[in-house]
Amino acid sequence: MSMEGAVRAQPNGLARVDGRLAGKVAVITGGASGIGQACAVRFAREGAAIVIADLADARRTVALVEEIGGTALAISTDTTNAEQCEALIDQAAEAFGPVNIIVASAGIATAAGRSNVQSRAASPGASDVVTLAAADFRRVIDVNVTGVMQTARAGARQMLRQGSGGTIIFVASTAGRIPLAGAAPYCVSKAGVWMLTKVMALELAQTGIRINAVGPGYTATPLIAGIEDDPHALGMAMAITPMKRLGLPEEVADACLYLASDESSFVTGQILHPAGGQFTD
Repeated sequence: MSMEGAVRAQPNGLARVDGRLAGKVAVITGGASGIGQACAVRFAREGAAIVIADLADARRTVALVEEIGGTALAISTDTTNAEQCEALIDQAAEAFGPVNIIVASAGIATAAGRSNVQSRAASPGASDVVTLAAADFRRVIDVNVTGVMQTARAGARQMLRQGSGGTIIFVASTAGRIPLAGAAPYCVSKAGVWMLTKVMALELAQTGIRINAVGPGYTATPLIAGIEDDPHALGMAMAITPMKRLGLPEEVADACLYLASDESSFVTGQILHPAGGQFTD
Protein backbone atom coordinates (compact mmCIF):
# COMPACT_ATOMS: atom_id res chain seq x y z
CA MET A 1 0.00 0.00 0.00
CA SER A 2 1.23 3.49 -0.81
CA MET A 3 2.31 5.54 2.19
CA GLU A 4 1.25 8.84 0.56
CA GLY A 5 -1.75 9.01 2.89
CA ALA A 6 0.34 8.44 6.02
CA VAL A 7 0.55 12.07 7.05
CA ARG A 8 -0.37 14.07 10.10
CA ALA A 9 -3.83 15.50 10.33
CA GLN A 10 -4.14 19.24 10.58
CA PRO A 11 -5.33 20.66 13.91
CA ASN A 12 -9.07 21.32 13.86
CA GLY A 13 -8.69 24.95 14.81
CA LEU A 14 -8.62 26.58 18.20
CA ALA A 15 -10.70 24.82 20.82
CA ARG A 16 -13.72 26.69 22.04
CA VAL A 17 -13.55 28.32 25.44
CA ASP A 18 -16.66 27.21 27.30
CA GLY A 19 -15.25 26.90 30.79
CA ARG A 20 -15.79 23.18 31.30
CA LEU A 21 -12.91 23.20 33.79
CA ALA A 22 -13.46 26.68 35.19
CA GLY A 23 -12.13 26.98 38.73
CA LYS A 24 -10.42 23.57 38.58
CA VAL A 25 -6.78 22.80 39.33
CA ALA A 26 -5.07 20.26 37.07
CA VAL A 27 -1.70 18.62 37.73
CA ILE A 28 -0.11 17.17 34.59
CA THR A 29 3.05 15.06 34.70
CA GLY A 30 5.17 14.89 31.57
CA GLY A 31 3.81 18.32 30.72
CA ALA A 32 6.93 19.76 29.11
CA SER A 33 6.09 18.29 25.70
CA GLY A 34 3.86 16.00 23.69
CA ILE A 35 0.54 14.82 25.08
CA GLY A 36 1.17 16.37 28.49
CA GLN A 37 1.82 19.76 26.95
CA ALA A 38 -1.28 19.49 24.75
CA CYS A 39 -3.37 18.65 27.82
CA ALA A 40 -1.99 21.67 29.67
CA VAL A 41 -2.99 24.04 26.89
CA ARG A 42 -6.36 22.37 26.27
CA PHE A 43 -7.31 22.35 29.95
CA ALA A 44 -6.21 25.97 30.35
CA ARG A 45 -8.53 26.95 27.50
CA GLU A 46 -11.34 25.45 29.54
CA GLY A 47 -10.47 27.51 32.62
CA ALA A 48 -8.22 25.25 34.71
CA ALA A 49 -5.14 26.42 36.56
CA ILE A 50 -2.27 24.19 35.42
CA VAL A 51 0.60 22.64 37.37
CA ILE A 52 3.18 21.09 35.05
CA ALA A 53 5.44 18.39 36.47
CA ASP A 54 8.45 17.24 34.49
CA LEU A 55 12.17 16.69 34.78
CA ALA A 56 12.57 18.50 31.46
CA ASP A 57 12.36 22.28 31.13
CA ALA A 58 8.63 23.14 31.10
CA ARG A 59 8.96 26.88 30.49
CA ARG A 60 7.65 26.52 26.95
CA THR A 61 4.44 24.93 28.23
CA VAL A 62 4.03 27.67 30.82
CA ALA A 63 4.43 30.26 28.06
CA LEU A 64 1.86 28.53 25.84
CA VAL A 65 -0.67 28.54 28.68
CA GLU A 66 0.01 32.17 29.50
CA GLU A 67 -0.32 33.17 25.83
CA ILE A 68 -3.98 32.15 25.93
CA GLY A 69 -4.58 33.93 29.21
CA GLY A 70 -4.19 30.91 31.46
CA THR A 71 -2.24 30.36 34.66
CA ALA A 72 0.50 27.75 34.97
CA LEU A 73 3.23 26.70 37.37
CA ALA A 74 6.09 24.32 36.56
CA ILE A 75 7.54 22.05 39.24
CA SER A 76 10.55 19.82 38.57
CA THR A 77 9.45 16.30 39.52
CA ASP A 78 10.82 12.79 39.20
CA THR A 79 7.72 10.60 39.39
CA THR A 80 9.81 7.55 40.31
CA ASN A 81 10.47 9.30 43.63
CA ALA A 82 7.46 8.93 45.93
CA GLU A 83 8.43 11.90 48.11
CA GLN A 84 8.64 14.17 45.08
CA CYS A 85 5.17 13.05 43.95
CA GLU A 86 3.72 13.92 47.36
CA ALA A 87 5.55 17.26 47.36
CA LEU A 88 4.21 18.02 43.88
CA ILE A 89 0.61 17.68 44.99
CA ASP A 90 1.25 19.62 48.19
CA GLN A 91 2.79 22.49 46.23
CA ALA A 92 -0.06 22.48 43.71
CA ALA A 93 -2.64 22.74 46.49
CA GLU A 94 -0.65 25.45 48.24
CA ALA A 95 -0.37 27.49 45.04
CA PHE A 96 -3.90 27.16 43.66
CA GLY A 97 -6.13 25.41 46.17
CA PRO A 98 -7.90 22.01 45.97
CA VAL A 99 -6.53 19.69 43.31
CA ASN A 100 -9.30 18.38 41.06
CA ILE A 101 -7.59 16.73 38.11
CA ILE A 102 -4.45 14.61 37.66
CA VAL A 103 -3.10 13.58 34.26
CA ALA A 104 -0.28 11.04 34.60
CA SER A 105 1.41 11.50 31.24
CA ALA A 106 5.08 11.11 32.20
CA GLY A 107 6.51 8.04 30.51
CA ILE A 108 9.29 6.59 28.39
CA ALA A 109 9.36 4.03 25.60
CA THR A 110 12.80 2.60 26.31
CA ALA A 111 15.45 3.01 28.97
CA ALA A 112 17.02 5.59 26.65
CA GLY A 113 13.74 7.50 26.58
CA ARG A 114 12.72 7.58 22.93
CA SER A 115 10.56 5.11 21.07
CA ASN A 116 12.37 2.18 19.53
CA VAL A 117 10.06 1.87 16.53
CA GLN A 118 12.85 3.16 14.29
CA SER A 119 15.49 0.88 15.81
CA ARG A 120 13.12 -2.10 15.63
CA ALA A 121 12.61 -1.38 11.95
CA ALA A 122 16.36 -1.12 11.35
CA SER A 123 17.46 -4.08 13.51
CA PRO A 124 14.71 -6.65 14.07
CA GLY A 125 15.35 -8.77 17.16
CA ALA A 126 18.03 -6.52 18.64
CA SER A 127 15.81 -5.50 21.57
CA ASP A 128 13.98 -8.78 22.08
CA VAL A 129 13.53 -10.06 25.63
CA VAL A 130 16.27 -12.67 25.26
CA THR A 131 18.86 -9.96 24.61
CA LEU A 132 17.40 -7.09 26.65
CA ALA A 133 19.30 -5.97 29.76
CA ALA A 134 17.20 -6.51 32.88
CA ALA A 135 18.09 -3.00 34.07
CA ASP A 136 16.61 -1.53 30.90
CA PHE A 137 13.39 -3.47 31.47
CA ARG A 138 13.18 -2.30 35.09
CA ARG A 139 13.75 1.33 34.12
CA VAL A 140 10.71 1.42 31.84
CA ILE A 141 8.52 -0.30 34.43
CA ASP A 142 9.75 2.09 37.12
CA VAL A 143 8.81 5.20 35.15
CA ASN A 144 5.69 3.97 33.37
CA VAL A 145 4.04 1.94 36.13
CA THR A 146 5.54 2.85 39.51
CA GLY A 147 5.75 6.54 38.58
CA VAL A 148 2.12 6.57 37.44
CA MET A 149 1.01 4.77 40.60
CA GLN A 150 2.90 7.18 42.85
CA THR A 151 1.48 10.19 41.02
CA ALA A 152 -2.07 8.83 41.26
CA ARG A 153 -1.67 7.81 44.89
CA ALA A 154 -0.43 11.25 45.92
CA GLY A 155 -3.28 12.89 44.01
CA ALA A 156 -5.91 10.55 45.43
CA ARG A 157 -4.70 11.14 48.98
CA GLN A 158 -5.09 14.89 48.47
CA MET A 159 -8.55 14.44 46.95
CA LEU A 160 -9.62 12.26 49.88
CA ARG A 161 -8.44 14.94 52.31
CA GLN A 162 -10.40 17.54 50.37
CA GLY A 163 -13.50 15.36 50.40
CA SER A 164 -14.77 16.71 47.09
CA GLY A 165 -13.76 13.95 44.69
CA GLY A 166 -11.79 14.41 41.52
CA THR A 167 -10.64 12.70 38.36
CA ILE A 168 -7.36 10.97 37.57
CA ILE A 169 -6.36 10.12 34.01
CA PHE A 170 -3.57 7.76 33.03
CA VAL A 171 -1.87 7.91 29.64
CA ALA A 172 -1.53 4.29 28.58
CA SER A 173 -1.11 3.07 24.97
CA THR A 174 -2.53 0.69 22.43
CA ALA A 175 0.74 -1.17 23.04
CA GLY A 176 -0.84 -2.35 26.27
CA ARG A 177 -3.14 -4.49 24.12
CA ILE A 178 -1.01 -5.11 21.01
CA PRO A 179 2.19 -7.15 21.51
CA LEU A 180 5.07 -5.57 19.60
CA ALA A 181 8.16 -7.72 19.12
CA GLY A 182 11.17 -5.87 20.47
CA ALA A 183 9.10 -3.58 22.71
CA ALA A 184 8.39 -5.81 25.70
CA PRO A 185 9.15 -3.22 28.42
CA TYR A 186 6.82 -0.67 26.88
CA CYS A 187 4.01 -3.14 26.11
CA VAL A 188 4.17 -4.69 29.58
CA SER A 189 4.28 -1.30 31.30
CA LYS A 190 1.27 0.04 29.43
CA ALA A 191 -0.70 -3.14 30.09
CA GLY A 192 0.14 -2.53 33.75
CA VAL A 193 -1.17 1.03 33.53
CA TRP A 194 -4.45 -0.25 32.11
CA MET A 195 -4.84 -2.77 34.95
CA LEU A 196 -3.91 -0.11 37.50
CA THR A 197 -6.71 2.02 36.06
CA LYS A 198 -9.28 -0.69 36.67
CA VAL A 199 -8.07 -1.61 40.16
CA MET A 200 -7.90 1.96 41.43
CA ALA A 201 -11.28 2.75 39.88
CA LEU A 202 -12.85 -0.05 41.91
CA GLU A 203 -11.03 0.92 45.08
CA LEU A 204 -12.13 4.56 44.86
CA ALA A 205 -15.53 4.20 43.19
CA GLN A 206 -17.51 5.31 46.26
CA THR A 207 -15.28 8.26 47.12
CA GLY A 208 -16.13 10.54 44.21
CA ILE A 209 -12.71 9.98 42.65
CA ARG A 210 -12.83 8.62 39.12
CA ILE A 211 -9.90 6.81 37.48
CA ASN A 212 -9.78 6.44 33.70
CA ALA A 213 -7.16 6.14 30.96
CA VAL A 214 -6.46 7.02 27.38
CA GLY A 215 -4.60 4.59 25.17
CA PRO A 216 -3.24 6.50 22.17
CA GLY A 217 -1.93 4.89 19.05
CA TYR A 218 1.06 6.29 17.16
CA THR A 219 1.02 10.00 17.98
CA ALA A 220 3.29 12.77 16.70
CA THR A 221 5.23 13.48 19.89
CA PRO A 222 8.97 13.73 20.61
CA LEU A 223 8.98 10.01 21.49
CA ILE A 224 8.70 9.14 17.79
CA ALA A 225 10.42 12.19 16.33
CA GLY A 226 11.77 11.45 12.87
CA ILE A 227 9.45 8.55 12.09
CA GLU A 228 7.98 10.36 9.10
CA ASP A 229 11.43 10.45 7.52
CA ASP A 230 11.89 6.70 8.02
CA PRO A 231 9.67 4.87 5.49
CA HIS A 232 10.26 1.43 7.05
CA ALA A 233 9.43 2.52 10.58
CA LEU A 234 6.46 4.59 9.40
CA GLY A 235 5.24 1.60 7.42
CA MET A 236 5.35 -0.57 10.55
CA ALA A 237 3.29 2.01 12.43
CA MET A 238 0.74 2.51 9.66
CA ALA A 239 0.33 -1.24 9.14
CA ILE A 240 -1.68 -1.35 12.39
CA THR A 241 -3.35 2.07 11.99
CA PRO A 242 -6.42 1.90 9.71
CA MET A 243 -6.65 5.70 9.31
CA LYS A 244 -3.09 5.66 7.91
CA ARG A 245 -1.86 8.73 9.71
CA LEU A 246 -0.23 9.73 12.97
CA GLY A 247 -2.43 11.16 15.67
CA LEU A 248 -1.93 14.64 17.04
CA PRO A 249 -1.25 15.33 20.72
CA GLU A 250 -4.24 17.68 20.63
CA GLU A 251 -6.50 14.81 19.63
CA VAL A 252 -5.40 12.84 22.68
CA ALA A 253 -5.85 15.94 24.85
CA ASP A 254 -9.46 16.20 23.67
CA ALA A 255 -10.09 12.66 24.92
CA CYS A 256 -8.46 13.56 28.23
CA LEU A 257 -10.66 16.65 28.48
CA TYR A 258 -13.78 14.51 28.28
CA LEU A 259 -12.51 12.32 31.12
CA ALA A 260 -11.50 15.37 33.15
CA SER A 261 -14.86 17.12 32.79
CA ASP A 262 -18.23 16.56 34.40
CA GLU A 263 -19.45 15.21 31.06
CA SER A 264 -17.92 11.87 32.10
CA SER A 265 -19.27 11.97 35.66
CA PHE A 266 -20.60 8.38 35.48
CA VAL A 267 -17.48 6.98 33.81
CA THR A 268 -14.74 5.22 35.77
CA GLY A 269 -12.41 2.30 35.14
CA GLN A 270 -12.49 2.85 31.37
CA ILE A 271 -9.95 3.42 28.62
CA LEU A 272 -10.48 5.53 25.49
CA HIS A 273 -8.40 4.81 22.40
CA PRO A 274 -7.65 7.85 20.21
CA ALA A 275 -5.80 5.51 17.89
CA GLY A 276 -6.97 5.89 14.31
CA GLY A 277 -9.11 2.75 14.37
CA GLN A 278 -6.61 0.29 15.83
CA PHE A 279 -9.48 -1.24 17.80
CA THR A 280 -12.96 -1.60 16.42
CA ASP A 281 -14.32 -4.15 18.90
